[in-house]
Parts: sequence; structure tokens; C-alpha cells
Amino acid sequence: MPVWPLLATLAVQTLATMALYSLPTLAPAVAADLHVNGAMVGGFVATVYGVGIISALISPGLIRRHGGVRTTQAVLLAAAGMVVLAASSGSVAALAIAAVVLGSAYGAAAPASTHLLAPQTPRAVFNMVMSLRQIGVPLGGVLAALWLPPLVPRLGWRWALLTELIPIAVLVVAMEIPRRRWDAGREPDASPWGRTLLRPFALLRDRRFARLSVASFVYSGIQLCFVAFMTVHLTTVAGLTLIRAGQMLAAYQIGGSVSRPIWGFVSDRFLSPARVLSLLGIGMAAAALLAGRFGAGWPWPAILAVVLVAGVSAGGYTGVAYAEYASLGGARRTEATGLGTALMFSGGLLVPPAFGASVAFFGGFESTYRVVAIFALAASVLMWGEKGRS
Repeated sequence: MPVWPLLATLAVQTLATMALYSLPTLAPAVAADLHVNGAMVGGFVATVYGVGIISALISPGLIRRHGGVRTTQAVLLAAAGMVVLAASSGSVAALAIAAVVLGSAYGAAAPASTHLLAPQTPRAVFNMVMSLRQIGVPLGGVLAALWLPPLVPRLGWRWALLTELIPIAVLVVAMEIPRRRWDAGREPDASPWGRTLLRPFALLRDRRFARLSVASFVYSGIQLCFVAFMTVHLTTVAGLTLIRAGQMLAAYQIGGSVSRPIWGFVSDRFLSPARVLSLLGIGMAAAALLAGRFGAGWPWPAILAVVLVAGVSAGGYTGVAYAEYASLGGARRTEATGLGTALMFSGGLLVPPAFGASVAFFGGFESTYRVVAIFALAASVLMWGEKGRS
């Protein structure tokens, strides 16, 4: 188990994701101060993902040229820049610039982490290690929710944001210690620009990458749909209070966090990663069909059971997916992981708006969730068709 590289890359992902979710977490205070609708903060996350698609595709060249450690430091510096710009902003336009700054490096976090972890991780635990690293995504969201709101009454939302600079600065300095050793294989003449930007897409000529990419796009979109619409669905359709709906969303996130290393362990020991991803697609389809049936007569324990199924499937797939991209990529693992990141970000960016438009068109959630289930099953069939150990 590569303990130090794992802890370092986990910390980078956690702090970068904390920066991503800090403004949505503080949305009421930010909206009140800037005199805007709090819902506009949702555009912040979309902007980060949109720009992050580009940084994910650029990242393989940056990693080869500057090294994985330098690239993770750039991710942290972008997070720090976003925090400073957001804290000093006086308008929505300034927040948009802050989102662009974070997105300009956020997509490089997973490829850089893969570049650092893969050479130091035994094959027998590869999927589990990659899944453990992915815990940094929900952990960053939880950290933002626990850290920032209690500081607002004492410091205000701007100074609360700036407290994030302390752990970011400490980690940037700490990453300098192993940099020369971990970045020893860098290629100073490599370029991230020009045709290099499109090189990850060449991998799609391989049927295995094409199937994995379709499934990752679909699964990522479903994951974000559950997150984005769960509270409004449960309060307006199932009749839950906002507090209870929030607890359900927390249960979803916890289910995803806990299950990620479990699915990684299963992929290492018992089933091929493709088969695990296929089974998770079935879980997403089942959760979507049941969620579409939610109504006022549903008891909360039954709703919780459905939410947990959604959490361990839609919220738990990413570690195995990233590990599979890296495994299939071989020597081109950074390009493969960059491709995976770009497609997952694309799913998270494009699918939730389509979901919302479908809900408005059909006048409810049930028909839309049926469509979601169809797509999940289709992706599951694609992944089940991949050959691998059983």
C-alpha cells in the first residue's frame, strides 16, 4: 500500500473539492451580501466543471513536462486563487472569474494523482487504492459543510473562505518534500498544447475505452442528478421536511464514500472492474425506478433504503472507473485518466439540466426517472459485455 502518495493525493483532492463546494455551502450568506438569487451560485459549480474539462485534457502534457507533484501543487494554487478572488469579490462576474481559475486546474487532480499512485501501487490493491483516493471528493464536500458555516457568524463569509488558505499552503509546502523523487521521470520538452490536447480522444478507438467512456458519462450524470434533485424531490413529492431530506442527502453521500473502497476491493479480488461497474449500473437503474415511485405514503425508512442503494451505486462507482481507465491506459494512463475526467465532468455538466427539463416537460419525476433507469441499464449492458476475470 503506497501510504504517503495515497495520503498526499487524497489531501489534494479533498482540499480542491472543498474549494469547489465552499461557495454553494455559503450560498445564503453570499447571496444576501451580493444581493443576488442564491440559486445563481449553482452556476459556479457548472463553470468549474466546464473549464475543468479543458484542464483534464491538457493535464497529461503538463504532468509529463512538470511532473505529477508540480501539477498537484498547481491544483492547490488554483484553489487558493479561487478562494482569494471569491473572498474579495463584489459581484457575480467576479465569482465567475474565481470559478474559471479553479476549473483551470481542477480537472488535472485525478490524472496527476493517478500518475503518482500507479507506479507505486501493487496490482493486487490497485482498484482499492484508486477508490480510496476518490473518497476525497465527498470528503471535501463534507469538510466544507462542517468547517465553513460555523465560522460565518464570527468572521463573515469572506474571512471564512480565507481560512481555507491555511491547509492549502501547508500542503503545497509539504508536497515540495518528495517532489524531486516523485517527479524524477518528467519530460521537460513535452508540450500540453496543440495536438497533445486531442491525444486522449484517440484512445476511444479502442472498444474498451469507448464502452467505459459511455458508461462513465451516463453514471456521472446520474450521480449528479441524485445530488441536485434529491431534496426538492423528497420535500415536494414525498412530503419530507427539509431537515429529513437533508439527512437523506447526507446518507447518499455517506453511502458513496463508504462503498468506494469496498467496490475497489471487490474489483481486486473477486470480479473484473467492468463487471463491477455493470452491476453498479443495475443498482442505479433500480434506485431510479424506485425513486420515481416516491410519494406521500412512503415511510422514511423505505426512502432511506432507496437512497442508500443510489449512494452505493451512483455515488460509489468513480474509484473503480478511474482505476479501469488507468489500467487500460498502461503507459498512457495519464491521458486515459484525463479522458475519463473530461467525460465524467461532461456528464455532470450536461445530464442534470436535461433531467430538470424532462421533469418540467413530463410534469413530474416518475417518467424522468424511468428514462434514467433505461440509460443506466444500457450502460450496464455495455460494461457487462467486456471480457475480464469473473
